[in-house]
Amino acid sequence: MSDLFASHVPKDIAERRPLADRLRPKNLSEVTGQEHLTGEDGVLARMISAGSLGSMIFWGPPGTGKTTVARLLSGEAGLAFEQISAIFSGVADLKKVFEGARMRRMEGRQTLLFVDEIHRFNRAQQDSFLPVMEDGTVILVGATTENPSFELNAALLSRARVLTFKSHDEDSIETLLKRAEDTEAKPLPLDGNARAALIRMADGDGRASLTLAEEVWRAARAGEVFDTEGLARIVQRRAPVYDKGQDGHYNLISALHKSVRGSDPDAALYYLCRMFDAGEDPLYLGRRLVRMAVEDIGLADPQALVICNAAKDAYDYLGSPEGELALAQACVYLATAPKSNGVYVAYKAAMRAAKEHGSLLPPKHILNAPTKLMKAEGYNEGYRYDHDEPDAFSGQNYFPEKMGRQQYYDPPERGFERDIKKRLDWWSKLRRERGEP
Repeated sequence: MSDLFASHVPKDIAERRPLADRLRPKNLSEVTGQEHLTGEDGVLARMISAGSLGSMIFWGPPGTGKTTVARLLSGEAGLAFEQISAIFSGVADLKKVFEGARMRRMEGRQTLLFVDEIHRFNRAQQDSFLPVMEDGTVILVGATTENPSFELNAALLSRARVLTFKSHDEDSIETLLKRAEDTEAKPLPLDGNARAALIRMADGDGRASLTLAEEVWRAARAGEVFDTEGLARIVQRRAPVYDKGQDGHYNLISALHKSVRGSDPDAALYYLCRMFDAGEDPLYLGRRLVRMAVEDIGLADPQALVICNAAKDAYDYLGSPEGELALAQACVYLATAPKSNGVYVAYKAAMRAAKEHGSLLPPKHILNAPTKLMKAEGYNEGYRYDHDEPDAFSGQNYFPEKMGRQQYYDPPERGFERDIKKRLDWWSKLRRERGEP
């Protein structure tokens, strides 16, 4: 593979290279947006100073400099650099790379192997790295946009340090644009609002910001300066960084759920709309809202479940875009409703008890006795029909005798559950007065 940092590239060819490629940093100090890694006190800078690199996994969004940093590391550490992509490589390619690294090692030079999209390799392919990492044949640097905890083998992760690359913030993107203007020796033909819009369009992706800038320069006529509307006409808005099957999906649904739980309707609406905008299936969001209604609101407001089911049905009936409003209404209702996980906690406790205690027989007095034998065995003996009792409450024990009475549900004094708690306390008082266990 050709060296993107080579100085012998003819000038006319170099000038035709994409702007993002021409602006690649020449050393770690030029890397922007990842100062926590490449700055003077950053992890990578310290590794270089110590003269000791270990295998690493670079985890972060696209366009944050993972490939560039890997190349710079190999140069500053004096290592041979090999790059492969898990998308295009197979077992034969890996064997060839490993053999080349072994030959270099025999000659006294170690290899930094950069594997792009490493999460695309299957479990067996990931395991093939373990021997060459352990014997020092290669220093592995894998790059992934997906959460390594879910996508990479535990054995591989145990031998590599995970370093997180951050999305570029607005200041970092602005730094890249200024470098581009210096390189091109001309300002971006955008007014202040349009420049801010372009930074937002980049969505934290440094490479994308430079590609957008290049499009603007190509489109601009002499003396022309674009406003926000003009920018929108000449560049296509990038889709948000979001994959419905991967981290972006789970991060946003987690943020939505926690915003609802935290009673913040504005944040909840924001994340709901982020997911709408990214193309998430509204019915999936409807199902998640139903889940929130039973997990985080519960009986503090029994109407929450009714409203969420109605909103899901409304979307199913109306379709898009009208149906999204019903889901937004349900989302705000949940966020502003009183919160209780009383039933959720009780359910988990009861489930643990069910698993722990096995197949205990319920007390015989609450079992029906349809046969003479069962009556003779004491089935249904002593059962008291609650409607015939004072206050329509017998207070009898319904748990298996070996367990005794248990309490799993402890409603908080919020919303509708305040009244439930009063009833439960009243029934407990009646049990004590009647001498019931």
